[in-house]
Amino acid sequence: MIVADHRDQVINNIRQAVAEGRFNDKVEVGDPVLSTEAKTQAVDNYLKRSHTLHFKIANWIARTFMAIATWLTNRTTTVSGWENLSSLAKHQGAIITTNHFNPLENTVPRLLARHEHRRLFIVSQDTNLAMTGGLGYLMNNLDIIPLSKRLDYLGRELPSLIQQATAAGHFVLIYPEQEMWFNYRKPRPPKRGTYYYAAKANVPIISCFTEIRSEKKLATPEFHETSYHLHILPLIYPDPKLSANANATRMMNQDYAQKKAAYEAAYHEPLSYQFEPQDIVGWIPDRAQQ
Repeated sequence: MIVADHRDQVINNIRQAVAEGRFNDKVEVGDPVLSTEAKTQAVDNYLKRSHTLHFKIANWIARTFMAIATWLTNRTTTVSGWENLSSLAKHQGAIITTNHFNPLENTVPRLLARHEHRRLFIVSQDTNLAMTGGLGYLMNNLDIIPLSKRLDYLGRELPSLIQQATAAGHFVLIYPEQEMWFNYRKPRPPKRGTYYYAAKANVPIISCFTEIRSEKKLATPEFHETSYHLHILPLIYPDPKLSANANATRMMNQDYAQKKAAYEAAYHEPLSYQFEPQDIVGWIPDRAQQ
């Protein structure tokens, strides 16, 4: 499990965001901060590079590394709900949604994609392209669909990139919760855009919920190691009789309801948004305050 610096501050940010009902806000600290111009340039450079031979070689290296990381990270991960994928056609593309709580938790839906013999593309914030070091190499060379907040990009280029990937039979991972909340175990209210893009591409949502379990072993003095259980929930298909807007609302509501039910079954409690220390799985608050 990755435990970055400033976890106390991040947890306080989560606590405050929950109290104020800001479930999709950024809580991490120290992330890259870019100007609008720098973000645009980072996205444009990535998309141009993605067609070059150099990128294809680097992409193969990055995907090989992630395949190994997926195996190492998920040696104890369990999965239920494979039967919910039985209606998915052999070469059908789809959008995967799940909760967002750790930099490496995308290795869990990678297990799903690998099981179904699909490549996994991840919709990722444009600022992630500015990361440095090993993580920066991965962000700039994996199968990424950059997410920019420019209206022209959101309206034309992003849906086109998603449609291209799903039309080729690939899976696209999108986090409807938007921002990562470290080890936060509860599903958060989703944003509607993910489901609009699924409706426009006419592809199903592979609805998932990743249950986080605390282990006895310590990762740091303040955190236990964690393990995962992936719940694959019923597929959500667009209704051909509805508009993309109507489908987006319907699919979003169904996905959230399924994740809520999965949470309540996993943790044996009703979903509520009153912050409690156990919401941050593995956290030892008494030690963190010493």
